[in-house]
Amino acid sequence: MSNSFVFSSESVGEGHPDKVADYISDSVLDACLEQDASSRVACECLVKSNSVVLAGEITTQAKLNFEQIVREAIRSIGYVNDDDIFHADTVFVSNLITKQSADIAQGVDAEAAEGKKTSQQGAGDQGIMFGYACRQTAELMPAPVMYAHRILREMARQRKDVGVSWMRPDVKSQVALAYENNEIVGIKNVVVSTQHAEAVTLGEIEDFCINEVIKKVLPSELILKDTEFLINPTGKFVIGGPQGDAGLTGRKIIVDTYGGWARHGGGAFSGKDPSKVDRSAAYFTRWVAKNVVAAGLADSCELEVAYAIGHPYPTSIHIDTFESNQVDERKIESALKEVFDFRPAAIIEQLNLLRPIYRESTHYGHFAKDSLPWEDTSKADVLRSLLS
Repeated sequence: MSNSFVFSSESVGEGHPDKVADYISDSVLDACLEQDASSRVACECLVKSNSVVLAGEITTQAKLNFEQIVREAIRSIGYVNDDDIFHADTVFVSNLITKQSADIAQGVDAEAAEGKKTSQQGAGDQGIMFGYACRQTAELMPAPVMYAHRILREMARQRKDVGVSWMRPDVKSQVALAYENNEIVGIKNVVVSTQHAEAVTLGEIEDFCINEVIKKVLPSELILKDTEFLINPTGKFVIGGPQGDAGLTGRKIIVDTYGGWARHGGGAFSGKDPSKVDRSAAYFTRWVAKNVVAAGLADSCELEVAYAIGHPYPTSIHIDTFESNQVDERKIESALKEVFDFRPAAIIEQLNLLRPIYRESTHYGHFAKDSLPWEDTSKADVLRSLLS
């Protein structure tokens, strides 16, 4: 990147239609894992108007009430107002879920099968995954997306805990940061679009979002005299959520990761059990990259891995520290292969992923949450000692 530039990232709230779909999918996944840790789950969701459609493939011993899972997820998000067309108690739920394909299952299962060249557990699909970490924030994440998440966490707290009555669940944020010599020098603009009740005025919404949210959660030293605040720039946002737009699982992959600052392999996360490397390997590479940065080996680190369906080893591993490394990249890569096991089955074991932890990941990005295992930095000391 040039020495002087502006970079923007967005986030979407719990009530955004795509995030509603993500949360329902992850709620189904967690319900499966609560009863059967060996569940194979690929749960997709469509939400529109007053309807929810579940589709995908699930093989599990769990006994599930899909309708109850859906309604509880929607209720948790907050679609319970009298003016909600999409309402937890009244949505129609359609279930089109079938079992996992036997052909896919034999590639993932840790046993021999006709035509399979190994008895080890293989990747659930081919694909490329990226993990990233940097020193822009305490969470070792890019600042633009973290600041966008901060705004929406506070919006949700105000709506759910404080009880601001005009707020509704559908909300989006966007933050543009100005950089000089790769250092943040100010906030160029902040965008917030929040669904609201009919009676509230735009002026009230603007005052609330700027003074009760943005200025309380973003660094004051970065809010400049010419920082621009764009609050509900269309002027009105009463019709929102799945009433206003259809939502689908897996459509917010940049919000879910690094806000566009780092590369993305293209695979979505929500609704997938950890045999799907789209999810587990993306978490794993974040874990590895974060430990590289935490160890002081580089100020930023992007790690790419690639897999083939049914194959138990990555087909490639590549590290890029963007010339911020304190140690030769080849030595770092060699140390990573010694400290971390990149096989799909080993990823699941190292991060203890066969647990109902995925609803925690759905909102405000899948990273930078201390309760999730891929944010642990205990391997940093091991890496540091190997390369000292």
